[in-house]
Amino acid sequence: MNLSILTTEIQDFISNSLQANISKLALSKNPFPEVDWKEIINQIVSKNKSKTKLPSWFTTEGIYFPPSISIEQTSSEITAKYKADLLSGKSIIDLTGGFGVDCFYFSKKFEKVIHCEKNTELSEIVKQNYKTLQVNNIECLAQNSTDILTDSNLTFDWIYIDPSRRSDVKGKVFLLKDCLPNVPASLDLYFSKSNNILIKTAPILDITAGINELNHIKSIHIVAIDNEVKELLWILEKNYSGEIEITSVNIQKERTDSNSFILGKNTPTTFSLPNMFLYEPNAPLLKSGCSDSLSKILGIDKLHPHSHLFTNMKLIDFPGRRFIIEKIIPFKKEELKKHIEGKKMNITTRNFPLTVEEIRKKHKIAEGGNVYTFFSTNINDEKIVLICNKI
Repeated sequence: MNLSILTTEIQDFISNSLQANISKLALSKNPFPEVDWKEIINQIVSKNKSKTKLPSWFTTEGIYFPPSISIEQTSSEITAKYKADLLSGKSIIDLTGGFGVDCFYFSKKFEKVIHCEKNTELSEIVKQNYKTLQVNNIECLAQNSTDILTDSNLTFDWIYIDPSRRSDVKGKVFLLKDCLPNVPASLDLYFSKSNNILIKTAPILDITAGINELNHIKSIHIVAIDNEVKELLWILEKNYSGEIEITSVNIQKERTDSNSFILGKNTPTTFSLPNMFLYEPNAPLLKSGCSDSLSKILGIDKLHPHSHLFTNMKLIDFPGRRFIIEKIIPFKKEELKKHIEGKKMNITTRNFPLTVEEIRKKHKIAEGGNVYTFFSTNINDEKIVLICNKI
C-alpha cells in the first residue's frame, strides 16, 4: 500500500483517466515516478468497476482501491444493505472481511464490528478507507479468523461468513465443505462464540445441498438485483430445529418483490390451459423451488407441473414478467411456418425438448423485437407455442 497514491495530483489523474483506453494508457510514460505505474493503472481499473456496484466508494474522494478481483468478489452496496437490515444487536464479527463493504453497512446497525482479513495489505486498505468514510466503530484485524475466534474469549451477537471456493477444487458441484473457511466443519466453534450466524454463498450452491451440509437453519434468503440472483443468505440460530422459511427477493429501481414460503410445505396447485394472461416468475422465485405456492396465494393456474408458467383471465400484480397472450398455436410444422418462420421475436422455452438456439436456427428467427414467444407444454402434455406481448 503506497499512500502517495492519495495525493491530490495523483487522485485527480485517476479521476480524469476513468474514460481512457487502459491498454494504451498502460504503455504510456508514468508521470509519477514515485509510484509504481501498475499501481496507478490498477486504481483506475478498480475505481471504474466500483462505479455502479459501490457508488459510495466511487464518489468519495481519497478512496484507496484494491486489485480489481477484490471489487469483483465483494458484495454490492445494495445487497450489503439488505443483509444489514436483516440483523440487529450490539456486536458482529465478519470472518471473511474482504474489501469491507458488508462491514460498512453492519456498522450502521451494530455498536461494534470486527473485520477479519488475513491478507495484510487488503486489511490495511480497508482500515484506511474506513477513516476516509468516517466510520469509527469497525476494528480491522489482519489475522486468520479461526485463530481469532479460538484465541479469544469474546462472544458476539452475530457471526458473518462469506466462504470462497478453494482454488484446488475441481468439478461442477459446489459444496460448502470445499470452501474456505470450511463452514460445516466449524459450526461447533462458531456456535460457541455466537447464537446467530449469517452465511453468504454464491447462487450456484444448490439449496438442498446447502441444507444437507448445515444445521439449525432458520431461514434462507435468495437475493436478486434486476432479476439476476446475486447471493444466497443462510441464517442459522443455535439449537433451532423448526421450519425453514425461504424468502425470494428481487430488488429493482422501481420496486422490490419479496415472497416468503415455508420449505417443504405443500400447497395445492391448480392447472389449466392458457387463458388471456401469462406470468413468468422472477429468477429468485424459480431458484427457491417454491413458485408453485403462487397458484394458491395469487389465485392463478399453472400450465403444467414442470412448465413454471402461470395463467389466468384477469390481470394481477405479479413478482415476475407479465404478458398478454395474442395467439396459442400447436407445435406443428405448418403452424410454425405460418406464425414464426423468419420473424423477429424474443424466445423462451419452459419444459420443452428444444433449446432456444435450436429453435432460432431451425426456423430462422431473429432475436429481439416486441414479440415474446414461449415454447412450452400444456396440462394435456401437448407441445404449444404462446405468442405474447409484454405488459
